[in-house]
Amino acid sequence: MQPQLEQSLVEGVATVVISNPAKRNAMTSAMWRALPPLLDTLAADPGVGALVLTGAGDTFCAGADISTLREPGEDPRALAVRAEEALAAFPLPTLAVVRGHCVGGGSQLAAACDLRFAREDALFGITPSKLGIVYPASSTRRLATLVGPATAKYLLFSGELIDSGRALRTGLVDEVLAEGELERRVAEFTRVLLSRSRLTQAAAKEFADGRTDRDAHWAGQERASGDTAEGIAAFLERRAPRFTWPLSPEGSPSS
Repeated sequence: MQPQLEQSLVEGVATVVISNPAKRNAMTSAMWRALPPLLDTLAADPGVGALVLTGAGDTFCAGADISTLREPGEDPRALAVRAEEALAAFPLPTLAVVRGHCVGGGSQLAAACDLRFAREDALFGITPSKLGIVYPASSTRRLATLVGPATAKYLLFSGELIDSGRALRTGLVDEVLAEGELERRVAEFTRVLLSRSRLTQAAAKEFADGRTDRDAHWAGQERASGDTAEGIAAFLERRAPRFTWPLSPEGSPSS
């Protein structure tokens, strides 16, 4: 099977599947290159409310396809950083769903998601020290922000794998689930995300990621959307809210 990124959209949740079974879902240069435009397309689709990134079968991603490091052309590490940054900048909630190995570039992609849910058998590692490769500065900073400097150094210095329990304790993952429970929990949680205010989620994502200079922008969006009034009314009337943000270019609620 040709290495590729597979995509689907079901009830507002876009799923992107890393598929390269012959190499444990390692990312080729073509796959790194394909991810940013794919994310742009999904971000522009009004039917998308959340994104799930996962791997085909029982492996999330074994990293970059090492054979591509010797190919002529653009540095695969630059391609990986571009893909990572595009994923981190995706305007809707993103969830990495991890089974099996999540190594190297796989951990790079998982860390760029907003949240990470893992099956109990998941193993995480960042292995450039085994190859004499310098891990990108932006990726190192994102990892250190997520798990703290000491754990980031442990992973990068040693290249050793850690299990899902340690990943949970260090903050690398948010939930660890037993066999058979992961799919159910992801479906349940994404339904929760879709029921909440996209306005709140978008602003929170910007602020949590370090952009704190747009309070006035988001206050204006809040006033224009009417989501606050709707949320309060729904609470008082004991019904599910019908949020209207994002707004159309004309300023009226989009359908």
